[in-house]
Amino acid sequence: MSSRTSYIEAAQLLKESSHAIVFTGSGISVDSGIPTFRGKDGVWSKVDPEKVATPQAFMRDPYFVWEWYRLRINSVLKAKPNIGHKIIANWEKEGYIKYVITQNVDNLHRAAGNQNLIELHGNILRIRCTECGVKRDILKPLGPGVPKCHMCGGIMRPDVVWFGEPLEPDILDKAFRIALRSDVIFVIGTSALVYPAAAIPIEAWRNGAKLIEINPEETGITSYAEISIRDTSSNALKIIDSELSKL
Repeated sequence: MSSRTSYIEAAQLLKESSHAIVFTGSGISVDSGIPTFRGKDGVWSKVDPEKVATPQAFMRDPYFVWEWYRLRINSVLKAKPNIGHKIIANWEKEGYIKYVITQNVDNLHRAAGNQNLIELHGNILRIRCTECGVKRDILKPLGPGVPKCHMCGGIMRPDVVWFGEPLEPDILDKAFRIALRSDVIFVIGTSALVYPAAAIPIEAWRNGAKLIEINPEETGITSYAEISIRDTSSNALKIIDSELSKL
């Protein structure tokens, strides 16, 4: 764990900022029981993403892809926001942060109460029709089989960004615009390997923003960070929030 000074300095930067935001990856959700994607115990260590998370895989065998996603969706439906999510939501409510930009698709920032939220890679609790584009929220566990559109009868797919697909331009542009206005960015629980998302905090740093990294391991963000905290997101945010309350 990092020295106490790092947590205090992070709290001070947040307190003094005029436009702070939070940028999160899958590490923020580990304490909610949702595994990260990379690393020895990550999702992609157990299944080849080329078989379940590409448009080509879905075209080849939508039933197989949906069997995998059904298990993930039903698992996410049971997950609850952890203390890290709740602290970030409270920071937004109290005006300390302006936005959350997340690479996650697990809906937990929204469930925690964040209103100003950009989901770069979509939302796994939403599906969309491959024919007419209509979208539908998933509110209860899915049964077996391939969901069909209630409007046109077309095949539905998870409303997430798969490998080989571009991020939605309007969403990506909004994320960059918000980040480039920011003076402080908390970069939490991301390996900073997936582009173009990983470029967002780096471009903000080039524009003068100070980056505060929270991650148990070094990442592609570490060399840019004003403060780099080696800790889990939940524990680090609890300490920073406690120090913030003293300022």
